Amino acid sequence: MATTVTSSKNSAAASRPGYLQLLRTRGAWTFLLPGFAARQPFAMLTISIVLLVQHTTGSYGAAGAVAAVTGVSMALFAPYTGRLADRYGQRSVLLPGVLLHTLSGLTLTALALADAPLWALFVAAVPTGASVPQVGPMVRARWGVTLKDSPLMTTAAAFESVTDELTFVVGPLLATALCTAVHPAAGLVTEAALTLIGGLLFAAQRATQPSVAPRGHARVQHASALSVPGVRVLIVTFLGIGSVFGGMQVSLAAFSESIGEPGLNGVLYGVFAAGNMVSGIACGAVVWKTAPHRRLVAGYTALALAASGLWAAHSVLVLAGLGLLVGMCIAPALITGYTLVERLVPAGARTEAFTWLTGAVALGQAAAVTVAGQLEDHYGNGAGFLVPAGGTLLALITLVALRSRLVSRSPRRTVARGVGHRVPVAVD
Repeated sequence: MATTVTSSKNSAAASRPGYLQLLRTRGAWTFLLPGFAARQPFAMLTISIVLLVQHTTGSYGAAGAVAAVTGVSMALFAPYTGRLADRYGQRSVLLPGVLLHTLSGLTLTALALADAPLWALFVAAVPTGASVPQVGPMVRARWGVTLKDSPLMTTAAAFESVTDELTFVVGPLLATALCTAVHPAAGLVTEAALTLIGGLLFAAQRATQPSVAPRGHARVQHASALSVPGVRVLIVTFLGIGSVFGGMQVSLAAFSESIGEPGLNGVLYGVFAAGNMVSGIACGAVVWKTAPHRRLVAGYTALALAASGLWAAHSVLVLAGLGLLVGMCIAPALITGYTLVERLVPAGARTEAFTWLTGAVALGQAAAVTVAGQLEDHYGNGAGFLVPAGGTLLALITLVALRSRLVSRSPRRTVARGVGHRVPVAVD
């Protein structure tokens, strides 16, 4: 009897989804390592633009506006990029994309250093944002192909969120260090170089990329993910998350400069991102029994409440503590949102769906850096922190009102443990 009980426990432990089991998935490392390198620059882009343009113009408003153009451009083109990847293959989209992004980023850097007029920076920012490689959604799509309907899909969703947040710990710290200790342009130059190298390495991994449907089935397989009502609700939800990223970046930079410690910016943002990463790890270790749409509402409520207190923080320790709390609330919302994509969206449109969510984060971030930059320029004293509060509260209202659209109507998609995942988040 004891032997039977022990055997049963061992069998349950072996079948329980976990990170080690996920990382032992055949072929996973062939796209994970180059994928991590390829999306690291995504976390460096916005903060590098803000620091460079603020240095050359002396205005956070101008810096936020240029970064916003980049973000809006990415948000508009990212879904189209995802749809092309679903239709023609990831490699076909990545190769020209990384080359264009590298060239555009270096052009933007040169114009800023040459004190070019603001309109010229806006023009250069458009292709820089439009060509940002959508590596995160592509990695998530590869997990979907590799794992299919395995219980490990929720673990993969959490793992991708953690990976995104790790890039948002390392990326801003690296960009800030390069811009403050080496040269104001060093962040963007490094971002361009890493995009080129990492993107080409990821594109070379052909064996794990999702297969392309025959042309004859294009109409069925490539229907737009935007036609799914739940995806539209998630887009609004992720816009609010983007407002947190953008508002935090500008406001933390302004706060650090106001106290005479500009290098502290990367540390504070790193604490915020570390909270996100830690909660992502914990979220992936739990076998959830609550429906994902209910988890999303609960987690997003906590995020909105935490973000609402940022504007009142006027010391480093309090701001670091609140930033950590806000970060810890973001990962569960991101993970659950990406999990819902697998339940709601047909396989032939998932890369596009992921890029809609990534684009929504970028668009929310773009709007946030613009508004937060203007608030900091005109009012200071942490006024930019009102942006994350307002953005998350508006998104929460929409989410609560339309939460029924996040419930899958297809019996085939009512899998108990959710599915593929992020960001990020990028998130930057």
